[in-house]
Amino acid sequence: MTPAAASRPQAPPLLGLGAVLLGAFVSTLNGRLSTFGLADIRGAMGLGFDDAAWLTTAQTAAQMMVAPLAVWAATVFGPRRVLLAGCVVFATASALAPFSRGIAPLLALQFIGGLGSGCFMPLTIMFVLRNLPPRYWALGIALYALNIEASLNIAASVEGFYVDRLSWQWIFWQNLPLAVAMAFCVHFGMPREPVDRKAARDADWFGMASASLGFGLLYAALDQGNRLDWLASGLVVALLVGGSSLVVAFFVHESITPQPWIDVRLLTRGYLPILLLLVIEVRFASLGTGFLVPQFLTAVRGFRPPEVGAVLLWLALPQLVAVPLAVLLLRHVDPRWVAFTGIAMIGSACAITSNGLTASWSSADFLPTQLLQALGQTCAISAAIFIGVLNLKPPDIPTFSVMIQIARLFGAEVGFAFAVTFVRTSEQLASHVFGNHVQAGAVGTLARLQGIGAGLGVAPQGAGAALARSTALLAQAVRTQANLQACIEGFGLIAASTALAFWLLLALDAPPKGPASPHVLRWRGGGT
Repeated sequence: MTPAAASRPQAPPLLGLGAVLLGAFVSTLNGRLSTFGLADIRGAMGLGFDDAAWLTTAQTAAQMMVAPLAVWAATVFGPRRVLLAGCVVFATASALAPFSRGIAPLLALQFIGGLGSGCFMPLTIMFVLRNLPPRYWALGIALYALNIEASLNIAASVEGFYVDRLSWQWIFWQNLPLAVAMAFCVHFGMPREPVDRKAARDADWFGMASASLGFGLLYAALDQGNRLDWLASGLVVALLVGGSSLVVAFFVHESITPQPWIDVRLLTRGYLPILLLLVIEVRFASLGTGFLVPQFLTAVRGFRPPEVGAVLLWLALPQLVAVPLAVLLLRHVDPRWVAFTGIAMIGSACAITSNGLTASWSSADFLPTQLLQALGQTCAISAAIFIGVLNLKPPDIPTFSVMIQIARLFGAEVGFAFAVTFVRTSEQLASHVFGNHVQAGAVGTLARLQGIGAGLGVAPQGAGAALARSTALLAQAVRTQANLQACIEGFGLIAASTALAFWLLLALDAPPKGPASPHVLRWRGGGT
């Protein structure tokens, strides 16, 4: 450690910590808001469905592309300069987006805004490790997990409030005060660091460019795959082939270049590959609250986004309990056991939901199991990252920060694409099976139609209109049951997937005992 670094005050820089945590919150919330508010944005701006579907892709793919570059830029220019620049770019793009005329300028602003906000998340863990004393690492990581989970669960309610009480433009404009608050914390809470000109001269431009563009193209392919029917679309195939080629070139280049930007050897040995798979699995398991609950409430119950938000909002509250609990456990218990407990809570919640879910379930029915899952997700993701922190060596900080961010974003998108495809195909299969039992002219079908018609009463248009209305309601009932069956199978799939997480935990060696271990103190005190 350099003398300058060693002379840093050991008190926690609260404003700096607030800056990176606020950045993590804003980045996740903004992406989630764009998803929930897509219909309102499309309607207000007169956009077509296919064109508007690229809005969230442009933003999240940009975040994926800039994440590796942000870590390198922070080592060269310092996190303070990078985050301030990101705040300016993000705020400017958000301010201008509602004034766009047409899809092209809006897509460009979404992409530019994604480049700005994509700098926030990957620097959070780096700041925690480099600027906080070891005794605060568990708190910083638990708050990082809290930001992710809370922003995911409050987004629907926030979007509904903006549309109902203010205007759709606030889906974008809410980023301005948040960016200003973050810039304030960055300016006054982060130290000014000199530019590392040697690192700039030795930059591995090919490695960074191939990783950034390759993962960005793959992310776009995964995000649009379901809509465009995967390999049936030439665009999706081109994105997959181009992205895969660049990612392979990146790994080959990093393994043979004398001064690699990322130490890819860490991905083939030790704890890191297991840890990254564990993070991906936990992010996949979070789709129980992030995807399946909203899917059920909209497809089966017909809820609007604000009503879905009222359910998800309650899931953010247990995070206030989960953070101090996670901090206490991580400081005094083997983090593998904390992760095990969190994953067990997730698996149990999904299994209970899968076995008990019916078409009559509403908000109150989801609360017990989803509160259990929300607690489990915070404990599991905090423990997974903390395991890596305790095993980490100072030269590996950039590699760790980049890979965690790639696993969080790219791994979550892989899981989401798989879950959406699984639910869609399950619904189609169930519709086919149920439809085979509803045949025109069959005695049971006619009896059901007569029962529905009797409930509707005599239509003014006559018996023909009543029969048509009854047929439409019966078809809707079939679709509802098919969607219900798909959601049940989706929760069962997530519950079953937690077995992989248990196996990964068994493969991990015991980490150092905690932040007070000699290994960690050597890092902070000088020498490695």
